[in-house]
Amino acid sequence: MGWSWKLGRIAGIDLYMHATFLLLLLWVGFVSYLPHQNIVEAVNGVVFILCLFAVVVLHELGHATVARQYGIKTRDITLLPIGGVARLERIPEEPVQELLVALAGPAVNVVLAGILFAVIYFAQIPLGSPEQLASFGGNLISQLFVANVFLALFNLLPAFPMDGGRVLRALLAMRLDYVRATRVAAGVGQIMAVLFGLVGLMGNPILLIIALFVWVGANAEAGAVQFRAGIAGVPVSRAMIREFATLSPDDTFAAATRHVLDGFQHDFPVVEGGKVIGILSRDALLAALSESGPHGRVGDVMETDFKTADPREMLEPVVQRLKEGNCPVVPVIRDGELVGLLTLDNVVELVMIHEAVKGREVPSLPAPAEGSAS
Repeated sequence: MGWSWKLGRIAGIDLYMHATFLLLLLWVGFVSYLPHQNIVEAVNGVVFILCLFAVVVLHELGHATVARQYGIKTRDITLLPIGGVARLERIPEEPVQELLVALAGPAVNVVLAGILFAVIYFAQIPLGSPEQLASFGGNLISQLFVANVFLALFNLLPAFPMDGGRVLRALLAMRLDYVRATRVAAGVGQIMAVLFGLVGLMGNPILLIIALFVWVGANAEAGAVQFRAGIAGVPVSRAMIREFATLSPDDTFAAATRHVLDGFQHDFPVVEGGKVIGILSRDALLAALSESGPHGRVGDVMETDFKTADPREMLEPVVQRLKEGNCPVVPVIRDGELVGLLTLDNVVELVMIHEAVKGREVPSLPAPAEGSAS
């Protein structure tokens, strides 16, 4: 996720903090300082948020632990003002699995709240007045107890990217197809985002931030599911570019620039002896032109760490490799011969075309002859 900083690794999972999480720290520090202009109260407020930070990490590890039971790894965890987001490598295959993974996070908060309540009860720690509890006041133990209850309830609101959005989608997917279930759940989330925004306009900027994340999260989830549905069961050969230019490692940047200006291709496979040995991306070409001028050598700046695909492979795993790699294009190779190129732009266009003709029977078009023009 953009605007995020890596904090480290825990249980083999990368932990990130979104920049807007700092806004929460500043806001809480400011609000805690303002009533009595007491720096100690401001520090106490920030300490509470840092403790809450640890609670959110445990919440997300709850998701990751249950997901691991179904063979699903967690790529990373990102902390946001509205909580955390555990990015799984794939969506659970069964609605029941997604339901259990989604509920695991709030379940951690329920367990923590139970432990804290036991500490409060047996240690006879003052819980505080209802007014203090409502404003997260009182001592730190009481604050964390209320925070865990709040996080459990708040995360179960039926809005992406909160857990409740995934719970709703999983329940709907038991009756509806997955894409439709996601659209309905995303629509409910957007309605809630509007409500958060309206309340936030009355003087609560944190709710405005929450409204923004919920709206964006609902859109992103609906788009991602529609994209996955569009490429499910589709081979690479259906989406790859069949007419393309290649470069040799001894070509100059000027030659590569002519290819860019002559057509729509931005990224080029670099071929030597009939084998793809590198990729020259548009960004690398522009940077090299700026630094070395038009007479530099392609082989000196090409990317040699790239993924390849077979035209008979399914799109979904290849697109995942494309997203995880450093190159914007995947050479498609069959029996040692370069027969096509795959980019995210082409995959998106394929999905858009499928959506445009959905519900109509479209005759298959003859595939162009495979090959390359250098």
